Amino acid sequence: MSRFPDGRLGHDAPGVTPLRSDELLALPVCLHGIQLGRPVDLLLDRTDLKVLGFDVLCGDDVHRFLPLPTAVVRGDEITIRSPLVLLEEDDLAFYQARAFGLTSLRGTPVDRAGRHAGLLKDIAFLVDGALTELVVEDEGAEIRLPFDEGVRINAGNRSVA
Repeated sequence: MSRFPDGRLGHDAPGVTPLRSDELLALPVCLHGIQLGRPVDLLLDRTDLKVLGFDVLCGDDVHRFLPLPTAVVRGDEITIRSPLVLLEEDDLAFYQARAFGLTSLRGTPVDRAGRHAGLLKDIAFLVDGALTELVVEDEGAEIRLPFDEGVRINAGNRSVA
């Protein structure tokens, strides 16, 4: 999921840069310029912490799952090409059972190379869902940590990634 500066989409877009989740969660989900809903959470795979997609609260007050590969950020909105890519509540429940919600991970301790680095505040990721960095807060300072094998998020009684 990235911002695309010209008409080319996906991996063919020039200057694809990672985005922070808090920027994305502030954008509406639109089809042909019509707002269908707003993302309220990001879902991350429990094993490798890749972003799977969005929990979207739609205009009919129903939560639906928007898979990451079906969404494109353009300007000030997340664009979809068909309403059919917004999967129903049953599908959302399937993904929620197999994923971490980013909102549940915020404030979780993060370690780097076995040492406390701070509390998770945000993430940045690429169009394929791969995390590029974690943003942590430690003693009031915001720190950007490149996401690599030395970084661990201590979610509950287990450490992830």
